[in-house]
Amino acid sequence: MRILLRPRLPVLALLLLAPSIPELLTGSTPVSRLAFDPVGFVVSYLLDVGLYGTGALLIREAAVILRKRWASILLWGAAYGIAEEGLAVHTFFQPSGSPVGALAVYGSAFGVNWLWALGLTIFHATYSIALPILLTYLWFPEVSDRRWLDRGALTLVAIVYLAEVVVFARLVGHGPSAPLLGLFLAVEAALLLAGALVPRDLLKPLAGPRRSGRWGIGFVGTWEWLAWVAVLICSGTRAVPAWIAAGIVLVVDAASLGWVVRRVGTDDPERTQFAFATGMLVPLFVWDAFVEFTVPGSWPSPRCSATCSTAWDAPWTGERGGPRRSRAVPETRTAQRTDGASKAGVLTAGWGATGDPEGPPSGRT
Repeated sequence: MRILLRPRLPVLALLLLAPSIPELLTGSTPVSRLAFDPVGFVVSYLLDVGLYGTGALLIREAAVILRKRWASILLWGAAYGIAEEGLAVHTFFQPSGSPVGALAVYGSAFGVNWLWALGLTIFHATYSIALPILLTYLWFPEVSDRRWLDRGALTLVAIVYLAEVVVFARLVGHGPSAPLLGLFLAVEAALLLAGALVPRDLLKPLAGPRRSGRWGIGFVGTWEWLAWVAVLICSGTRAVPAWIAAGIVLVVDAASLGWVVRRVGTDDPERTQFAFATGMLVPLFVWDAFVEFTVPGSWPSPRCSATCSTAWDAPWTGERGGPRRSRAVPETRTAQRTDGASKAGVLTAGWGATGDPEGPPSGRT
């Protein structure tokens, strides 16, 4: 079978950007780990490339083949988020421990961490899929509308992606029940179908000049991250019901999409897109610097909210310095975090399948 990657640089850029933004820039896979565990960091990062990078490549190729644009990419990115968090590493159903932390209780019902699932689905659609594709297009605009993979390469990428999803699904514990698995598979199928059927120009900006300055566009790019920080605060303080926190996320994200469609215009799109992408990235750089250099021993991120909300959560849990534990389900190996560095541990030690009650130590190792 012939395998052709052409052009190679855009493929490599997307393969590396897709895991780097959601993992390295959130502290989920801390860059500082290179200093004390370089082998573990490399193994973990390669696993991330095999999941995030291949997923982004498949979605990008599907958009080109079917002549779709950003509405389809976002819908397929949401499907990717469900596949990773729900079907592969099972954080949607995790009963306690990092990374879900307080969100294993706040916004959880019927065995599903609904608020966590909502936030992570949107996060992956935007930061793991759409933003890396946008940045790659800005870097290589001359090949943005061309296929990069031939049939052999596309098949290989799909095999790598599906294999990693299946391996994690088999090794990681706290998986969904049969009815929940059927529900999320149905949602996954609906998102994939919607992405294939949605009009190409659904989210196309209104024609004309830009109706806001680049600073304003960049500020709107920060809204999604700020909404997630608000959710983390709510999860610790219980100041508002979880359904209101979910509403905040949906309203803010819908408002930012609507603002982009109405205000960014079609003149000078590259500078407008760069300003919006910068707005999305700046809070992550600030967050990662805070996490890696001022919070020793903890790695809060959108996939590791427990540490971030510890101070707020303490009055409710009676604990300080650790994540909320479920009273009904003890924190075993099947309740440990499965992102970032722990992915390597899952594959090398198989802890998700052993059922060893001792489990690995909490947090990153």
